[in-house]
Amino acid sequence: MTELSGGPSLPQERRIVTAIPGPKSQELLARKTAAVAAGVGTVMPVFAARAGGGVIEDVDGNSLIDFGSGIAVTSVGASAEAVVRRATAQLADFTHTCFMVTPYEGYVAVCEELAALTPGDHPKKSALFNSGAEAVENAVKIARAYTKRQAVVVFDHGYHGRTNLTMALTAKNMPYKHGFGPFAPEVYRVPVAYAYRWPTGPDHCAEEAAAQAIDMITKQVGPDNVAAIIIEPVLGEGGFIEPAPGFLPRIAAFAKDNGIVFVADEIQSGFCRTGQWFASEHENLVPDLITTAKGIAGGLPLAAVTGRAEIMDAAHAGGLGGTYGGNPVACAAALGAIQTMRDLDLNAKAQRIEQIMKTRLTALQDKYDIIGDLRGRGAMIAIELVKSGTKNPNPEATAAVAKACHAAGLLVLTCGTYGNVLRFLPPLVIGEELLNEGLDVLEEAFGQL
Repeated sequence: MTELSGGPSLPQERRIVTAIPGPKSQELLARKTAAVAAGVGTVMPVFAARAGGGVIEDVDGNSLIDFGSGIAVTSVGASAEAVVRRATAQLADFTHTCFMVTPYEGYVAVCEELAALTPGDHPKKSALFNSGAEAVENAVKIARAYTKRQAVVVFDHGYHGRTNLTMALTAKNMPYKHGFGPFAPEVYRVPVAYAYRWPTGPDHCAEEAAAQAIDMITKQVGPDNVAAIIIEPVLGEGGFIEPAPGFLPRIAAFAKDNGIVFVADEIQSGFCRTGQWFASEHENLVPDLITTAKGIAGGLPLAAVTGRAEIMDAAHAGGLGGTYGGNPVACAAALGAIQTMRDLDLNAKAQRIEQIMKTRLTALQDKYDIIGDLRGRGAMIAIELVKSGTKNPNPEATAAVAKACHAAGLLVLTCGTYGNVLRFLPPLVIGEELLNEGLDVLEEAFGQL
């Protein structure tokens, strides 16, 4: 099957013509080492030349199957026709004026789309930013302005960004927080319903985790002091954890009952990634605020906070914004990406990807007992690797499988609080033959363990 979106000149095939990385990538890697700060790491040291559909072509001519989408960014492909066309047209008109100086229609149009697409039929407004961390940080500002409260509640295994405040919101120390403190105050962390690792098992996980979280908030913080509760409907960097069914509605109800702004961080899970426009929809959640980024603009930097109009309007004039927030080229790209999602029904495509991947991965789990858990929704799927016969995390096997996949031309990513989760984020436009070939490579990598 050929790609559903992107440049037709890019063959949708896995093609290995050199070792990975090849000589040109190795030359560029040496230049990177000399010129780029060491703290900027690289998952797979191959330098991209072209990308589209379900493949990335490197500077040595290797064509790699993409199970990463630039960390859930290029859901419509890395060169989607509507994204390229609209962004190119906008580039020719103007690249920047700053929306806070002389506004432009594209920003408004993106906010209108967000109001239409996000859950709930209440009046909504948005503000646009550059990155997911900026969106989360501004959601906190908005919630504090609206409630006149300070405390923020987040969850174990959660990830929300790399700025000072969002590092405080993030659970995992390495590599996100280590050595970078002190962090912003008035942040409180409570348990999440991680069914696979819940001490009493999955059956009562949602009920017990919600009760523990609410008890901790009530005793340690006080609901009247809480401005916002922030959670990813599918926890991303923490391991693609789906909170046990019933947990999120219980937490949302507690927030509503206590005048707390309920914020869904949909930065990784939004825009058709889980088979719905937003992962909140799987449990009929209607968040007060939703933060988005990643998949919103087909690879261009854009982020948003969208929510109830009365909450969004709580910040004073001039209190929200930024020089580049809602850049006109990024807004044009976002309108092209959303058009592509609609035209190609990428929610249905994500559901089909889930069906294929879970069927193949279930068979793999039956064969290899180090696959402790298979989870996820849509094209946001993960397997958690453990030591045989236990639930002890197995980051060594995880790294070995990822390395074998990379050498064979399949880009996969790892994640998880314990570094033992393989996560799969293929572009939603990937062809089924290419998807299955990537799963073949994965299976071969397990066979090499």
